[in-house]
Amino acid sequence: MCGRYASTRSPEDLSGLFQTTPPDPGHGLDPSWNVAPTDAVWAVLERADRESGLLERRLRPLRWGLVPSWSKSASGGAKMINARVETVHEKPAYRRAFAKRRRLLPADGFYEWEAVPASDTAKAYKQPYFIRPEGGEVMAMAGLYEFWRDPAVADDDDPAAWWATCTIITTEATDAAGRVHPRMPLALAPADYEAWLDPAHQDPHELRALLAAPAGGRLDVRAVSTAVNSVRNNGPELLDEVPAPGR
Repeated sequence: MCGRYASTRSPEDLSGLFQTTPPDPGHGLDPSWNVAPTDAVWAVLERADRESGLLERRLRPLRWGLVPSWSKSASGGAKMINARVETVHEKPAYRRAFAKRRRLLPADGFYEWEAVPASDTAKAYKQPYFIRPEGGEVMAMAGLYEFWRDPAVADDDDPAAWWATCTIITTEATDAAGRVHPRMPLALAPADYEAWLDPAHQDPHELRALLAAPAGGRLDVRAVSTAVNSVRNNGPELLDEVPAPGR
């Protein structure tokens, strides 16, 4: 799974990397070295402009933790942060979004945890690792998004009436990530961005072919401080390497 990640690039940098329209000035997000479920996160998606009807590639914030449009409440969103690539096209919670509402989440890298057994001098604990592309390039994590209407808000025009939420698609871990955890986010290569984001592209077999394997490139893995375990901690020091237990 992917339960935490880092996203520190500016919206200006992300707009250039993904060739999006400039983000709304009112939609600013601070850099985060400890993105957690239910946080607002930058997403790249394509939607038709309301006035012109033309398709636009946009950079906008979404809430991490997908709430299907048919949900009676938003309470389950925090549990739906990941969708398995093997079943994402057929699960009721994801299949409509898989057909029409796909997006990319830019990330510097992601965290996974490895269980460390107790010893004579220490209790058992989980050691966090930060995993990123070796070259430091952005990870474009594939995923889906949905809009959910909050029935507690009466006015449709009230921004609070609509929740825009998302999930990350995961796959079997490869390379260094597989030595830490069996699953990892599925990152797409730039050549596949257009086909993945295009809402008119709805053939499930062709879409699944884009998710056959993570984007090429090797991964760097480093042990980091257990400070990342708390969502209250957030800063570049979370990425500092520490000695890996037993390695």
